[in-house]
Amino acid sequence: MAAAAPPHENSGRIQEGSTMAKSSYAVTIAGGGSTFTPGIALMLLKEHDRFPVDKVVFYDNDAERQEIVAKACEIYFKENAPELDFSYTTDPEEAFTGIDFVLAHIRVGKYAMRELDEKIPLKYGCVGQETCGAGGIAYGMRSIGGVIEILDYMEKYSPDAWMLNYSNPAAIVAEACRVLRPDSKIINICDMPIDLMDKMAVMCGLKDHRDLQYSYYGLNHYGWFTKIFDKQGNDLMPQIKKHMAKNGYLDGISHEEGQEQHIDESWIHTFGKAKDVYAIDPETIPNTYLKYYTYPDYVVETSNPNYTRANEVMDGREKRVFGACRKVIESGTAEGAGFEADAHATYIVDLACALAENTGERFLLIVPNDGAVSNFDETAMVEVPCIVGSNGYEKICQGKVPQWQKGMLEQQVSVEKLVVQAWVEGSYQKLWQALTLSATIPSAKVAKQILDDLIEVNKDYWPELK
Repeated sequence: MAAAAPPHENSGRIQEGSTMAKSSYAVTIAGGGSTFTPGIALMLLKEHDRFPVDKVVFYDNDAERQEIVAKACEIYFKENAPELDFSYTTDPEEAFTGIDFVLAHIRVGKYAMRELDEKIPLKYGCVGQETCGAGGIAYGMRSIGGVIEILDYMEKYSPDAWMLNYSNPAAIVAEACRVLRPDSKIINICDMPIDLMDKMAVMCGLKDHRDLQYSYYGLNHYGWFTKIFDKQGNDLMPQIKKHMAKNGYLDGISHEEGQEQHIDESWIHTFGKAKDVYAIDPETIPNTYLKYYTYPDYVVETSNPNYTRANEVMDGREKRVFGACRKVIESGTAEGAGFEADAHATYIVDLACALAENTGERFLLIVPNDGAVSNFDETAMVEVPCIVGSNGYEKICQGKVPQWQKGMLEQQVSVEKLVVQAWVEGSYQKLWQALTLSATIPSAKVAKQILDDLIEVNKDYWPELK
């Protein structure tokens, strides 16, 4: 089992005696019915030369939803990779036996519950967002049990496998794994910083995030870049800061292949608003999600309480992907269906490859602090750069954070810890405290009103609170 190293400059989690390198690997995608699953599966094929995969299993507890995605992918695989051993199942033993990696991106409650996560807080004039504020807390209370269940399946049927978890809200899920499964082989990751680094690369005339070296600290969806260099060691921060001060991340949207046409309007607003978040501390480059905590009034004013991001996704990506899958199934061929590898999935393959092939690459991971941020809670699950190889990860120390960031981080990490304590203890009081402490909620009175509404709609998903 994984054992945490003591705090030092490059502290981390080292897996003793781990020599994973093989001629090929078996992968289970947990969340087989997700709209992101086809893109991830195709990315595995695209990257076959450096990360050879000979077996892919889709797992989901929603058989009907998964079957639509899986049948379409099955047709694609037969046409493009007939040698691949592909299957899909709702049986945990079948899904998690004999595999090397679990790629987990589950959504407990699906988009119907996400819609409630967003609309209930907005009813009380508070931020309604998938991973931030009350919505993120509600989602976290649903996700903890689902992620722990999948982790336990993996350890039961394939104890030497690694689980790469990018299920949201990653900060709360990571804290729950730290508390409930501290020795498990799970790495919690997020693609948002990768997307932002891709945009910064474009600002500097570079191809993508792989051309950058960086320093970063924070919590998931709650952090700051402090240094950005190119591979030759040139400081890119002055150039990036000029773009941020003028247009936020908007200057980093690539115009190649009409990429800007595929970005939803809500994200355009988010990338633009980063200009104002950056202005608070122009010495660092902020994660876009910080807008929800620093400008909650703006977020509420510009939100439509009757049509939130969940509706946008259901009417957009959800319909597009499932429409394409049904078209493939009906026609019997994936040709012309528009299936393509998801560029954002490259970081998942990169991480799996680093673990499997001992590449020693740098990744932003969500890991126990243990001194990586020296003036912050030792037990916090921080998002910091790590060096990854076949024995696990080693954290790169980020030193002390300034008072502004420290104050924000202390508040937010307390919210996340209280949520996990509430789940573990079944505590109404702890969850009320978590909501009251959130920077997105103005008072304990409003926090209680939101909580009571959330309890009512989450009866089938949350533990009973007393």
